Amino acid sequence: MSLSEQSVLDSLKQLADPNTGKDYVSSRAVKNLRVSGADVSFDIELGYPAKTQIDAIRQAVIAQVRTVPGVGNVSANVHTKIVAHAVQQGVKLLPGVKNIIAVASGKGGVGKSTTAVNLALALVAEGATVGMLDADIYGPSQPQMLGIGGQRPESHDGKSMEPLEAHGLQVMSIGFLVDVETPMVWRGPMATQALNQLLKETNWRDLDYLVIDMPPGTGDIQLTLSQSVPVTGAVIVTTPQDIALLDARKGLKMFEKVGVPIIGIVENMSIHICSKCGHEEHIFGTGGGQSMCDDYGVPFLGALPLDIQIRQEVDSGVPTVVSDPDGRVSDIYKSIARKVAITIAERSKDMSSKFPNIVVQNT
Repeated sequence: MSLSEQSVLDSLKQLADPNTGKDYVSSRAVKNLRVSGADVSFDIELGYPAKTQIDAIRQAVIAQVRTVPGVGNVSANVHTKIVAHAVQQGVKLLPGVKNIIAVASGKGGVGKSTTAVNLALALVAEGATVGMLDADIYGPSQPQMLGIGGQRPESHDGKSMEPLEAHGLQVMSIGFLVDVETPMVWRGPMATQALNQLLKETNWRDLDYLVIDMPPGTGDIQLTLSQSVPVTGAVIVTTPQDIALLDARKGLKMFEKVGVPIIGIVENMSIHICSKCGHEEHIFGTGGGQSMCDDYGVPFLGALPLDIQIRQEVDSGVPTVVSDPDGRVSDIYKSIARKVAITIAERSKDMSSKFPNIVVQNT
């Protein structure tokens, strides 16, 4: 029996992507399929970064196709192609930025900034080009967390700024422009204007994702940014305790009202494991994040432990994903990052560049 392209596709339909759970044919990941005699070659195009898993995926698809009768040599190339996805209606995409992820919480003290920076670094570790905007204008912490506090961004034209770089991230923060001990005694409109300048006057360089560390709460700054910034989706960070969940729910509803999709919820400080005896204790309660996901029908992205290592590493300017890339906590951050990227990849693509500008003139 002669080998056909359809028999190869039928085989690949039986194999599911380990991250999305969908087969490669129905998800249109199979590209450039060629059958020459008994030899087969094809590409697998992933819509999300998965650098640490590409070899395993490649081996799996090759092994699957080799089960087809009559197959000889099999060549497969697995690569990632990240594209821009749709944002709120009426908001234009930023130059040099494909997708914006807002990391938010209803209240402070739940580890939002720590989660944001490790999420960004996990996306970098998976092969994406990523930027970080520290939008917490009253308490910027990313310069310290990334070990670049005290540095100043350069401007080549006097109108725009070049992002600083740390651990493979492009970074911008109000913390680079003011003294560390200077309080930002600004009203909402001033703070919002400053943040818009930081966002839109930074020369972001071909970012797959820009992670925005949002200020805590649901006030004027958060609302204005949610309405004017082209956000692809939002990640809500909470702890399991009821008080934190009350505020996290408000943050979620705020994004819903302005048309920003909720990517999912991260439960931080979920469990404490004693470093001396290994005893596990749910200090802030248990199941709160999952319960909130069930109530609102949004994905549960993962749970992070209350671990002194996480705190020590961000304080030292080398977050966990960089300082302990193969550790248990880093694996959790990378898993969350892949889920975020996959959720974005499954959303509608941005089609604004496909349509010409129409100008009506009187002649």
